[in-house]
Amino acid sequence: MTALNDGTELLPSNRDFDWLGPGAYFWESDPLRALEWAEWKKGRGDYTEPFVIGAAIDLRNCLDLVARENLELIRKAHSSFVEIQEKAGLPLPENKSAPGQPNADRILRFLDCAVIKHLHSILDNQSAEDLQIEPFDTVRGMFTEGEQIYPGCGFKSRSHVQISVRNLDCILGIFIPRPYPKLPGPGKNGPMSI
Repeated sequence: MTALNDGTELLPSNRDFDWLGPGAYFWESDPLRALEWAEWKKGRGDYTEPFVIGAAIDLRNCLDLVARENLELIRKAHSSFVEIQEKAGLPLPENKSAPGQPNADRILRFLDCAVIKHLHSILDNQSAEDLQIEPFDTVRGMFTEGEQIYPGCGFKSRSHVQISVRNLDCILGIFIPRPYPKLPGPGKNGPMSI
């Protein structure tokens, strides 16, 4: 909240399980999912007061993980990372479930984070003569999470799109979102009509 009140810069996350690598994390167009996550973190004792901020973000050079060419780039980065780990005799990190997590989703993305950090390192350390791909300012991806929303489907109840902002100059402004209604769950306020 201090970022809103006194203009303090947002603190990027740089944990080894951040699935999109280091950066300031945002949910794309989903303040309800962001609030659910903040409330879950409060329940674990990580936060005292959950809240949501909005941001206007210019993605600039974005590693968009819903675009085919970028998935291929990540696949190649993974192959390179595996080769380096094997040569060094080091184990590969693994994606894992969080302690106390209500489902089997592997939300602690140690492997994914290591691969994305490896890709960033390659791009950040290119010489001007060898520059093939500009370093990425942001990373955007679809995170599938939660239970199926109906039997046999591919949709998950907590799926969302997230953005990791590496270059904080991409954040044009932050704000408190307008109030948004919580969606009724099954049996809480009767069936939802469409």
